[in-house]
Formats: sequence, structure tokens, C-alpha cells
Amino acid sequence: MSKDTFEIGGRTLTSRLFTGTGKYGDDGVIPEVCEASGSEVITVALRRVDLESATGNVMDFIPEHMQLLPNTSGARDADEAVRIARLARAMGCGDWIKIEVISDNRYLLPDGYETVRATEILANEGFTVLPYVNADLYVAKALVDAGAAAVMPLGAPIGTNRGLKTREMVRILIEEIDLPIVVDAGIGRPSEACEAMEMGADAVLVNTAIATASDPVMMARAFGRAVRAGREAYLSGPGAKRVLADASSPLTGFLGGAA
Repeated sequence: MSKDTFEIGGRTLTSRLFTGTGKYGDDGVIPEVCEASGSEVITVALRRVDLESATGNVMDFIPEHMQLLPNTSGARDADEAVRIARLARAMGCGDWIKIEVISDNRYLLPDGYETVRATEILANEGFTVLPYVNADLYVAKALVDAGAAAVMPLGAPIGTNRGLKTREMVRILIEEIDLPIVVDAGIGRPSEACEAMEMGADAVLVNTAIATASDPVMMARAFGRAVRAGREAYLSGPGAKRVLADASSPLTGFLGGAA
């Protein structure tokens, strides 16, 4: 498994678990979460970053080895997302950006059209764009054409911990889209992350399920192990499902060949 790497934006990654920085009761636990999970990519909302703060900010707790993935949380259209992305780069946060364009305040579902528009603009400006979208094949194809570096379909509405509710649509994206598929939002249990990886997802992003656990560090470790187990299961080539029973041991020929 040490050679089972994948690449996004020119960076080779060994961990297939992305983590976040939101909802922790104490940001001081973030370094322990990163270590326990084995994650190499961490997302942060730019609105939580204050580089001039005298009392510290979330950036102070992100380990230096982590690939920073600023997100455009709060953007309601493509223009706002582009403005946030440019600001993040100007602040020294790098060229990676997670596009979130959400104008729906009740279900927090991403706007596919505005997301594609923002992706095209930012990809042309040299950003490594990871757009968060509904699990929609046609939106995903448009993102490929727009220059996205990966596609991040939701598993369930953001922050709900409801699991992989879009599994069949995500499966279609895995089969049809020639970009890394990172399942993002809604995954609430390590077993659900494992299922996504067993299906062939390239990675998962988990924030709420870890941050709101009674023991975030232990939960981060559990997610890290589950993601690795799911990936190994996918690579092993699971046997086909059957309708009829099929004994794993012979039912005849016992005791010296007697039928």
C-alpha cells in the first residue's frame, strides 16, 4: 500500500483521507487529529483566517506538512467564489482551492452552474480547483471541460452525518469521470468512508464527523484506518455478489470419499 499513491495538482498523495478545521471545540486538537488520521490535505474557510490576529487563528494549528485547501465557504455565486480564491492566494494560502458556491440556506446544496463558471475562471488563472458539487454526471463532465483537478460530490447534505446517500450517483461518477473523485460532505461514520473507498472513490473528505465526536483524535484514527481498509478492499477485487448460496467448502466427498 506504500506505493498506492495518487496525484492532484502535481502533488503526489499517499493518504486518501482529507480533513477539515471547522466545528472543533478547541482548535488546539487539530495537530493531533492530523497525526492520528494520517491526512495530508486539510481544508479551511478563509473567513476563519486572520493573519494579523494577535490572539492566534486556525492557521496556527495546521501542521506545516499539510497541503492547505482553502474553501470558498459563504460564496453565493461564481464571482464571490473567484474573489475569495484570489484573496486566499494573495494571503499566501497557495494555489489549491475548494469551490463551494451555495445560495440555498436550508439544505446547503451546491449550485452546479455557478460552480462550473468559477472553476473555469480559476483554472485559467492557474489554480488547482477542487469543486464541491451534487453527484451529477453532467455537471461533473462540465467541470472536466472547465479544468477541474478533481470532482468532489456530496455523500449527503453537508454537516448531516447521514452517510453515503448518493452512492449510486457517486458510483456513476467513478465509472465515467477521468478525474480523482473525492467524496465530500455527509459521511458520518468510518464504515461509510470505507464503503466509498470500496466503490472506487479516490479519497474522502471528513470534517464534521471527526470534529463533533466525543473523542476527535480517536475518531480521526478510526477514519484513517477505515479509508485504508476500503482502498485495500477495492484493490483486492471483491468477488461477485450472488443470488443463490454457494458453499465455501465442499458439501460432498466427506470421510474417505463417501457420498
